[in-house]
Amino acid sequence: MSKLRTMAGIAATAAATGGALLLAAPVASAEGGAICGAEAKACVSLSGQQAWLMNGGGATYGGVPITSGKPGYETPTGSFTVTYKDIDHYSQAYNGPMPYSVFFTTSGVAFHQGSLSVQSHGCIHLSPEAARVFYDSLKPGDVVQVVP
Repeated sequence: MSKLRTMAGIAATAAATGGALLLAAPVASAEGGAICGAEAKACVSLSGQQAWLMNGGGATYGGVPITSGKPGYETPTGSFTVTYKDIDHYSQAYNGPMPYSVFFTTSGVAFHQGSLSVQSHGCIHLSPEAARVFYDSLKPGDVVQVVP
């Protein structure tokens, strides 16, 4: 299949399923510079409250809306690696479910399904659909970059 037909088919599938898909589009700041490096498999902009799945510096999914850490529980910035995943995690510390958890810090910060209107205790909340896509796409060892 030609590259153009393949890209059109992927875009049509994303549109039909309501997916947010960008094909190798760079994730850029307002000034035009890349906000995450080519090694990132996931990119989070705290100021933009968005996240992307990445490949080689281009977005393959997103940007999707997120919520992040509230005052006193700020989401850390930097470069991290996925440590483990738990499809049905339950937080003992905060007494609540964390479906589709993808942990990327040693302090328990994860992508997971959560409220897009309430800030977290440091995690990245995603919609149910986005949480499933991030869970299915990321694996231990993948790089996650969180930028201010």
